[in-house]
Amino acid sequence: MSGKHYKGPEVSCCIKYFIFGFNVIFWFLGIAFLGIGLWAWNEKGVLSNISSITDLGGFDPVWLFLVVGGVMFILGFAGCIGALRENTFLLKFENSLDHRPSAPPCFLNNFSVFLGIIFFLELTAGVLAFVFKDWIKDQLYFFINNNIRAYRDDIDLQNLIDFTQEYWQCCGAFGADDWNLNIYFNCTDSNASRERCGVPFSCCTKDPAEDVINTQCGYDARQKPEVDQQIVIYTKGCVPQFEKWLQDNLTIVAGIFIGIALLQIFGICLAQNLVSDIEAVRASW
Repeated sequence: MSGKHYKGPEVSCCIKYFIFGFNVIFWFLGIAFLGIGLWAWNEKGVLSNISSITDLGGFDPVWLFLVVGGVMFILGFAGCIGALRENTFLLKFENSLDHRPSAPPCFLNNFSVFLGIIFFLELTAGVLAFVFKDWIKDQLYFFINNNIRAYRDDIDLQNLIDFTQEYWQCCGAFGADDWNLNIYFNCTDSNASRERCGVPFSCCTKDPAEDVINTQCGYDARQKPEVDQQIVIYTKGCVPQFEKWLQDNLTIVAGIFIGIALLQIFGICLAQNLVSDIEAVRASW
C-alpha cells in the first residue's frame, strides 16, 4: 500500500442514491399497477367488465394495467440495480458477450430513453385532454350512464358508482333523472320494482346525526317536486360536479403534474450524469 489517496474520477454518491430512490418509487408504482391488473383479471374485478360498458371496441383495460405495470416494474427494478451496482450487474446481463471493463452502461442510456418516452406520452396525453375535452366529457357521460344501466348486474360496478356519487355529492351523469335508464329505477308504469322512480342510497343527502346508512332513503325520491327533491337527494350530475372540482383544484392538479414532469426530467439528467461518471471511472482504469 502506497498510502496515496485516489484522486481520479469518482461516481457521485448523491446522484447514485437519488437514482436509486427514484427507481424504488417507480418500482412500487409498477407493483401497484400490476396488483390492480391482476386483481381486475379476476372476473369479479371492476375493470374486468369495463370493456363491455365502454366504447373501446372490445379492448380490455386490464391489459393496459398489466403491460404498463410490467414495464414499470422491470425498469424500476433494473434501475435500482443499475444505480447501486453502477450497472455492473446489468452490463453482465445485457452485454454477456462483451466482458471489457470499459463496456458502455447501456441500460442507463435506455433508462433515460424510457423516461423520455414516458414524459413525452404524458405531455401528449395532457395536450390531447385539453384539445378533446368535449370528447372526454361525452365519454364520461357515456361511461356513467352505462354503469347506471348495469348498476344491479355487477356488485363491483355498483360499488364504483355508489362511491362516485357519494364522493362528488352527485346523482347520475347530468342529474337524478338519468336513473330512468335503469330497469329497476325508471318511472315507467310497467316497472313493478319497489325502487321505481327512486335513486340509489348514494344519491341521498347525508344527515350527520345518522350513524347507520338508510339504504331506502332514495325510494320514490323522483316522484316528489324538484324543490323537495333537493332536500333528500343530490340533484346535480356527476359530470358537472367533476368539472367544478377540476376548476376549484386546477392549481393543485397542475402543480402535481408539473412536479411529476420536472422530477422525470431531473431523473433523465441525473441518469445521464451517472452514465458520464461511470464511463469516466472505467476509462481511468
